[in-house]
Amino acid sequence: MTTRHASPPGTPSPGQADTAGAQVRDVGFTYPARSRRSSPLHAVDDVTFSVAEHEIVALVGPSGCGKTTLLELVCGLQEPETGRVRAAPAVLMPQRDLLLPWLDALDNAALALRIHGAGRDEARERAQPLFTAFGLQGFEHARPHELSGGMRQRVAFLRTLLSGKPLLCLDEPFGALDAITRAEMRDWLAGALAGEPRTTLLVTHDVEEAAVLADRIVVLSPRPARVEAVLEVPLPRPRRVTDPALMAIREQALDALRR
Repeated sequence: MTTRHASPPGTPSPGQADTAGAQVRDVGFTYPARSRRSSPLHAVDDVTFSVAEHEIVALVGPSGCGKTTLLELVCGLQEPETGRVRAAPAVLMPQRDLLLPWLDALDNAALALRIHGAGRDEARERAQPLFTAFGLQGFEHARPHELSGGMRQRVAFLRTLLSGKPLLCLDEPFGALDAITRAEMRDWLAGALAGEPRTTLLVTHDVEEAAVLADRIVVLSPRPARVEAVLEVPLPRPRRVTDPALMAIREQALDALRR
């Protein structure tokens, strides 16, 4: 059973989570067989975790273990087979930026506002101030092919924020970037979430990224996903990857993955 918020944004409803977060309880999910020759795919098995308001929780686990499926369940794109999901209105940011090539950066970012009924001029006016805050000033009229990978991801994240949803579900947002750009974007995202606090559920296979960004790390097993460990990250921000305390948490996460 999944309980969703169906009222207009900002209107409480019986199905909304107690805060602007999410509660996943004893959730299981199986994809049906794609053909007569294939078998059903058991993706998630008895998973429980929560995300509090303005908390950043990272889901880490092996490739194909069911992390993206869990994001889709929290966003309401899938319905759990067993258990329950209670979540505030959520928006999913996939790994690919999905910018529209015929729109400039400002119109791509403002698209979330236009979907909710704002006119083009109004949407652009509301998105414009954030371009400076997000390090995109001067690139408002650039088309996606004229932007670097990191800048494209910033535009995509800005579009995600402008959706107005209190819960952000980020699916490997930097997975397609090179190592140097990924490290830069990881630090940028930490700063962006500090300046624009949102409840965030982050999927990553990079335990270092999880330790730098998250308040808690949920370590998942190989498919079907089960919770192997939940690690607290009680470190002040900004965080350095060379901090011995952060390195210790990273090793705890790796040990849980090895198990």
